[in-house]
Amino acid sequence: MPRFLRPLARAVTYTRWLHVLLGAVPGLTCASVYGISDAKALDLFVGFFVLPIPLGIAAGLVPAMRRAEGLQARLMLFPGAHARGAAGPSDAERVDSGVSVMPSASWNERCRTALWLLLRMETGCATGFASTLLIGQTLALIGATAQERTADPALFFPSLADGPWWVDALLVPVPLLILLGFVVVVGHFVAAIAERLLGPSPAQRLAALEERTEQLLERNRIARELHDSIGHALTVAVVQAGAARATADPAFTERALEAIEDTGRHALEDLERVLRVLREDGQPARQRPTLADADRLLDSARTSGVKVEAEVTGPVDRLPGPVSGEGYRMLQESLTNVLRHAGPVPVHVRVAADDGLLTLDVRNALSGPATPTGRGGSGLRGIRERATLLGGRAHTGPHEGDWRVHVELPLT
Repeated sequence: MPRFLRPLARAVTYTRWLHVLLGAVPGLTCASVYGISDAKALDLFVGFFVLPIPLGIAAGLVPAMRRAEGLQARLMLFPGAHARGAAGPSDAERVDSGVSVMPSASWNERCRTALWLLLRMETGCATGFASTLLIGQTLALIGATAQERTADPALFFPSLADGPWWVDALLVPVPLLILLGFVVVVGHFVAAIAERLLGPSPAQRLAALEERTEQLLERNRIARELHDSIGHALTVAVVQAGAARATADPAFTERALEAIEDTGRHALEDLERVLRVLREDGQPARQRPTLADADRLLDSARTSGVKVEAEVTGPVDRLPGPVSGEGYRMLQESLTNVLRHAGPVPVHVRVAADDGLLTLDVRNALSGPATPTGRGGSGLRGIRERATLLGGRAHTGPHEGDWRVHVELPLT
């Protein structure tokens, strides 16, 4: 279908037409009360275009009117799943209209709503007259093809009335095409005006953007939580299972199964806590693990064959909650990377809290055999992102022949 004909195949074109015509109802009501039986031009103008003005201003100052007009505009002026028509899912128009459905919260919004109502009523009356005139012209042309050839003043083309009948027949589609083009243009115009007058205020847009940003940050944090916790548990399980199968030692297999069970239990607790946050069921979520629980990470790594040398100094158990929780996740991801990429190699862990700074340093040799797990490497990026969000910094990479993860987080 040619591009210029696509609007004619969209349902939203005709819902916009209907929306505009509904705006003429107040004018039609006022004209009926005023009386237009003599059909003078001045009476028509006053009845349809002048008398509804005070009514529109008064209605626009009612706070709830903005909500009602916003709902109508969203449903009838903007394309959605109900109004894509023949264009299908590839329609380039936006689904989200950007029209507010909240009551007026200020005089500025009330005035904008009143102005919208006035424009809608005036545009509706003009569109109603144009639609009636063009449809009547079409009917007149159809009648002219079947009646005696006389000049009809109702026709746009009276000079063609003396011509052959088929000339009028060819002209029949012309008023309809003009009407359809007029409807498309008016629909786009009204939709653009609705976005400007019924759209959210700058303060509302800023509040919505802040809320959206907070939601994205929370989702990102939850994704990192699951990545670190579940990734660590699966890595420990893979390493322990592989080592138990390789050694075929019943005692070692027993210890490996205990380590897998303990790590899996903690991962399930983390998963349950995250799901409770997502469900918002009102039940208290389990407390997030902190650096005070770092011993269980070190023990889990040791049971996986890693030779861990730990050095913890300072009041680690009295660190601020966010710093301690994120530090725990960083340590967890660091040890997980050791198991995943280096295998059972010596690891030196240093956790120091002093002088308003938390320092986390994890080093391991690069020469050990890697243990592939089929998972990508987004954990190191997550460590750097966590440190940046807390106002700190993190460095990951080779250092003096070892692989090093060094993190510094401010405590104030």
